[in-house]
Amino acid sequence: MSSKLLLLSILLFFITLYACRSLAPVSAGVFDSYPEYTGADLGMTYGPQRTVFKLWAPSATAVRLHLYAGGESPAPESTVLLEKTASGVWKTTLEGDRKGKFYTVQVQYRGKWLAETPDPYVKAVGTNGRRGQIIDLAATNPPGWVQDRRPEQKNFTDIILYELHVRDASIAPNSGIHNKGKFLGLTETGTRSPDGLATGLDHLKELGITHVHLLPVFDFRSIDERPSAEKRYNWGYDPEHYNTPEGSYSTDPADGAVRIREFKQLVQAMHSAGIRVVMDVVYNHTGGPNDQSVFNRIVPGYYYRQKPDGSWSDASACGNETASERPMVRRFMLESLKYWVREYHIDGFRFDLMGIHDITTMNRISAELHAIDPTIFLYGEGWTAGSSPLPDSLRALKSNTMKLDRVAAFSDDMRDAIKGHVFHPGQKGFISGNPDLKESLKFGIVASVQHPQIRYDEVNYSKAPWAREPYQTITYAECHDNHTLWDRLAISAPEVSEAEHIRMQKLAGAIVLTSQGVPFLHAGVEMLRSKQGVENSFESPDSINQIDWSRKARYADVFDYFKKLIRLRKDHPAFRMASSEQIRQHLRFIDTEDPNFVAFRLSEHPNGDTWRDILVLYNGSGILQDFTLPDGKWTVVLDAQDINEAGLRTMRSNSLQVAPISAMVLVREE
Repeated sequence: MSSKLLLLSILLFFITLYACRSLAPVSAGVFDSYPEYTGADLGMTYGPQRTVFKLWAPSATAVRLHLYAGGESPAPESTVLLEKTASGVWKTTLEGDRKGKFYTVQVQYRGKWLAETPDPYVKAVGTNGRRGQIIDLAATNPPGWVQDRRPEQKNFTDIILYELHVRDASIAPNSGIHNKGKFLGLTETGTRSPDGLATGLDHLKELGITHVHLLPVFDFRSIDERPSAEKRYNWGYDPEHYNTPEGSYSTDPADGAVRIREFKQLVQAMHSAGIRVVMDVVYNHTGGPNDQSVFNRIVPGYYYRQKPDGSWSDASACGNETASERPMVRRFMLESLKYWVREYHIDGFRFDLMGIHDITTMNRISAELHAIDPTIFLYGEGWTAGSSPLPDSLRALKSNTMKLDRVAAFSDDMRDAIKGHVFHPGQKGFISGNPDLKESLKFGIVASVQHPQIRYDEVNYSKAPWAREPYQTITYAECHDNHTLWDRLAISAPEVSEAEHIRMQKLAGAIVLTSQGVPFLHAGVEMLRSKQGVENSFESPDSINQIDWSRKARYADVFDYFKKLIRLRKDHPAFRMASSEQIRQHLRFIDTEDPNFVAFRLSEHPNGDTWRDILVLYNGSGILQDFTLPDGKWTVVLDAQDINEAGLRTMRSNSLQVAPISAMVLVREE
């Protein structure tokens, strides 16, 4: 190597070392000295006479704002230095009407100007979120937006959740939807499959669910929004900008106002159809390399947890985890969620890896959102994807649900009781004949609350009740993660026929929708959705992820069964008791010898039901089960083939046989 090359290598080494040092994690103790700003006006505040920018950046030595004519303009029109004010906030005011202009901010930190970025609170962005945009939010409201109202909701246990990816809903060629893969696709009515059956929004309305849970619709990193870019797919769990919708779901990603208006149109259309909207939010980590995150380009290190050695902690398994316990991270989450409620009329939030967030933050979120509207529904994953330096006792884990105020958690106990261990695809569940999951299923039936008939030492994961009230338990069998239930059954029970797989899927649906708690359905479960055996389809192509609307006709009896199950639950409050005390008072298990046969009775007009007594029977075995009915006149309203609340048949003796792999519901009215 020549002396010049050697000198150049040494110089590059020290430049790289300095650059890395400038962005290296700061000791967590330093962050305690950062002041908290208690205002609710960070980011851009537009007005036709002036636009104000405020940025919280206490570790910055200087901050400048670059103003651009367009989202792709090569150079800024002007650059303005911000003035440092109190509580670590930098501020500037631009006089005149700047609507439509784009901007970035840039922070000087440890003597170096970091990369340009939109501010963390940015509410409108251009293509791929490279720059913020100055817009008038009021001008993005669709006609009738001021009159938009949430559909009626009495109790949280009245909710029936339906988890849906925006693109999956409409992208298939047979969807009959014009705006395929877009927000607007879910506003269209009158859409039909080639078989003449309802699709999209009309399908959701026909099915009867109360809440559509949308996989991430905030702006995420993984999709190139440019029209010329290769069309790719992603679930969206890689956040870029938390306070503006994803551009690839809009008809014009270059104009920040378009994605806002079109997402509002989606919410408005859902509300008009009697359906509330839940957003899947991912505040637990940010997408992309840590040095490219908006947070680290503004206040390096502050928004993330560090290990004792100063390196990034990674309970999300995505390269970082946010530090919700720090005052300005907590405030960011609070202000962001309240913004979605007020600006977009969002009705609830599902928290990805909620176990990363601290309990205090989740309870503050609950208090402040429920002060706006007490019917807003909050729930999340009560676990993490890795270890965290924050002690378990302080985090919103499933085991700490009783410490949470009006926040629910997913029941993996129930999920894996129904179908088998989620990470062991070959393992059978109760519905496919596993004899070891009866007590776990019973625990799920009572929505994880205290019940005298549960033997907790035999429950698969939880050795004690973890929900204080039934609405704190999300009862489900499948979600976007892992195999669809249909694919799982093909793997875990390959020895049986399609007809038996269908019986298993119907049994799973009956369990979810006649158990206590809040039922959760994965989009397409009602038509035996398949992802062709792909377990983790987060970036698989549309051919894997799309809802194939031909299956609605092919499996019409399954769709009809799920629709009637939903109607049954909505018509009969016995299946959605509002308190744990009601469950203990009205729900009694009946002893059965077979480990794959569960029976329980809902008695004395539970939760004000018109039916006096209800018997629910689940047969997960492949054989007929003999059952002796209690005294009285019993009418079958649900069996393996059909559901009819007026009655399928009346029993003329106390001797009953329950078909293999099926559910039965019988009622006594006198």
